[in-house]
Amino acid sequence: MSKSDLSPEDREPGGSDRRRFLAHAGLTTLGMLGASKLLAAGTGLATEESDTDTATRRVTVSDVNILNFALNLEYLEAEYYLRAVSGRGLDDSDVTGLGRGGQVTGGSAVPFHTAAFRDYAQEIAQDEQAHVKFLRSALGSQAVARPAIDLESSFTAAAQAAGLIGPGETFNPFADEVSFLLGAFIFEDVGVTAYNGAAPLIHDKTVLSAAAGILAVEAYHASEIRTVLYSLGQFAATKAISDLRDKADGFGDKDQPIRLQAHANIVPADSNGLAFSRSTQEVLNIVYLGGAAAHYGFFPQKLNGAIR
Repeated sequence: MSKSDLSPEDREPGGSDRRRFLAHAGLTTLGMLGASKLLAAGTGLATEESDTDTATRRVTVSDVNILNFALNLEYLEAEYYLRAVSGRGLDDSDVTGLGRGGQVTGGSAVPFHTAAFRDYAQEIAQDEQAHVKFLRSALGSQAVARPAIDLESSFTAAAQAAGLIGPGETFNPFADEVSFLLGAFIFEDVGVTAYNGAAPLIHDKTVLSAAAGILAVEAYHASEIRTVLYSLGQFAATKAISDLRDKADGFGDKDQPIRLQAHANIVPADSNGLAFSRSTQEVLNIVYLGGAAAHYGFFPQKLNGAIR
C-alpha cells in the first residue's frame, strides 16, 4: 500500500501529537565457527547493482564488508538501548578494532514510568549487545572499531527535518519514555530493511544463516516498537519519521507509518507481503541524515569499513 492511500487523518500531524513527541541458540555454535568461516569468505565477492542516470554501476563487496557494515549499525543500536536502560554503553573491550575508533556523544538513562516499557527496552538492549559481541567474534581480527556516534544533535536534526520541531528547538529521546520509543522507531525499521537488502549480497551460506537470524530478531524489535507506539496513538509523529526516512533513502516507497487507512499497520510490507529492502547506500542516506550538511547524522566521522 502506498502513501497515496493514506486517509486524511493519517496525513496531517496534529498539534497535540507534536507536543507529545516533544513532551539465538543456533548463533552460539556459529559464533565459534564464524571467525574461520569469514576469513575464508573475505575473498569471496558478492555483487550489488545500483542504477545511475546513464548505466548500471556494479560494486563488489565481500562478506566481511557486509558484516562490518552491519556491525556499525549494531554499535549504534546497542549504544542507544544500553544507555537508555543503564546510563552506560558498551564495554571498552567490545568497541576496539580496525579503523578510527570514536566516542559516543549523548545518551542517558530514561526515566521510565511504565514497567512494561522498561522491560521491553532492557530485552532489546540485551539483544543488541549480543549482536555486537556475535559479529565481533565472527569477524575476529577483521572487525571494525566503533566509530564516533552522535546520540544528541543527530536526533534534533532528524526531528527538525521531519518538521516535528522548529529551528532552535531540541529533541532528546532520553528525556521520557515516549520520546525514547520514537527514537527507537527511527532505528528498528531501518535495521530490518538493511539486513533484508544485504542478504542477496552474502555468498557464504553459514554467514547468510547468521544474518537471517539477526534479521528476524530486528523484525521482532521493530514490531514491538510499532505496536507500543500504536497503542499510544503516536500516529502523526511516526508518520513524519516514516516520511523522512522514505525521502532520505532516495527513489521509491520503502517505508510505511504505523497506521494506514485508519487501520493498524504494525508490519510494513509490499503488495506481496514481503518486507522492504534497502541497499547499503539507501541505509547510509538515512543514518547520515543526508550527508555532510547534517554532519553525517548519527555517525559524524562516517562508518568504519569498506562500505561508508
